[in-house]
Amino acid sequence: MEGKMYGYIRVSTREQNEDRQLIAMRQFGVAENCIVMDKQSGKDFERPGYKKLLRKIRAGDTLVVKSIDRLGRNYEEILEQWRIITKEKQAAVVVLDMPLLDTRQGRDLTGTLIADIVLQLLSYVAQTEREFIRQRQAEGIAAAKERGVQFGRPPLNRPQGFSDVLARYVSGDIGSRQAAKELGISYNTFLRWAREVSVTKSTPFGTEAKSRNLYIVIKEIAT
Repeated sequence: MEGKMYGYIRVSTREQNEDRQLIAMRQFGVAENCIVMDKQSGKDFERPGYKKLLRKIRAGDTLVVKSIDRLGRNYEEILEQWRIITKEKQAAVVVLDMPLLDTRQGRDLTGTLIADIVLQLLSYVAQTEREFIRQRQAEGIAAAKERGVQFGRPPLNRPQGFSDVLARYVSGDIGSRQAAKELGISYNTFLRWAREVSVTKSTPFGTEAKSRNLYIVIKEIAT
């Protein structure tokens, strides 16, 4: 009994178009109801469609993919999925973009050996390319930071009345949580701003040493 032919399509984001892979599958002769598609990142290989398909595949079946990176996003993962399909499942794999990667019956031992060698080479190249892209991104971010480009959320401006609330906090009239509430900011933000002006709060056991004179600090904030 001839095995079934399945097609697997993956796009990395929901915005990416899958038409190119679909057209290739249809032209190769994969039935529409045998094409499975995942629309999410393959970084961690958490793909429900692929996992369901893998459970369906039986010995003698064929899995068709457009390119080798549809099987995984790194060298080890691609080789592992290839091993599972061809060795454990005893199924065939066809990679449309690379005719040498075709393990269907009828291929001789030399052809199978060549397919294995090409697979390892392509998987290594694909992973190296992704690592190179990540390296360029990191270098670009570092260069931007050197030019003064700020990443993340912009810092909050201190609201009007901060100096008065800070003075009351330092004198012990209010606590830090009450001060944050009055200013409409988070507790941690208030404490960070208080530390930035190098003041400490009075306690029942005495006022801790201040790195600046409070009057000067408040004056500097207000001006």
